[in-house]
Amino acid sequence: MGLARLLAKGWILICLFAGAHAFRLALMGGGDLWIAIPQVAVSMLLFAAMGLLFVCGYGVAGNNFRLSRLAVFRPVRPGFNDIVFLSFVLLSFLNQVIYAPNHVLGGLSDAFENALYFVVPGQRELAASLTYCGIDGGRVFASSFTWLLAIVFAGSAVSRLKLAAGIIRLDRTLRPQTLNPTAIAAVLGIAAVIAVQCLFVGADIELIPCSAFVGVPGALLTGLAPLMFAYLIYAALAALLASGSEK
Repeated sequence: MGLARLLAKGWILICLFAGAHAFRLALMGGGDLWIAIPQVAVSMLLFAAMGLLFVCGYGVAGNNFRLSRLAVFRPVRPGFNDIVFLSFVLLSFLNQVIYAPNHVLGGLSDAFENALYFVVPGQRELAASLTYCGIDGGRVFASSFTWLLAIVFAGSAVSRLKLAAGIIRLDRTLRPQTLNPTAIAAVLGIAAVIAVQCLFVGADIELIPCSAFVGVPGALLTGLAPLMFAYLIYAALAALLASGSEK
């Protein structure tokens, strides 16, 4: 799990998730299927390429400009955590587009939301902001469901930290990185602390404009951000464990 590979996987996933929602919104707005497909595909590919150019530049610098050793370009068999994570992202997307919009109120929706208010302080802040903006449409329930998936994933992934740390050590031996293990753990740790304050605690949610809760940005915030947060925490802990001795 080199930093370049981690950044590449995360950026591609964000682009695919955003592209899927953009395509859905285009169809819901009455757009033609054969016009929406190329428009969304081109935009998604441009955004993906923009991020991968940065990631590949970092990877090339870390491998002394030897493209044959660039981790981003090497096919990697997905591990158990990757499969679980991708499955949860798909479940979150399906909940956003199928179940949540049609179950804004109800026993199951209220139970999820009330439970997450207790576990995730930022969820109450999100609900308050959506109420202030006068929009919901199942967004609170979608966010609650995604947070539940994120908590389950975090618990499952943390139980395999030693295995992940061993893979990171092996990857570091085969493909030297620009940053040393301690620096990578520090970078991921700082990002995790910022994510805790912004997403889990909800310290800055009230600063988000109402327009950011609708469309693709709102879908990313409620349907993907909690899962990306959980994966970031897992990656930071694995990198920190790998920076120490094997014993």
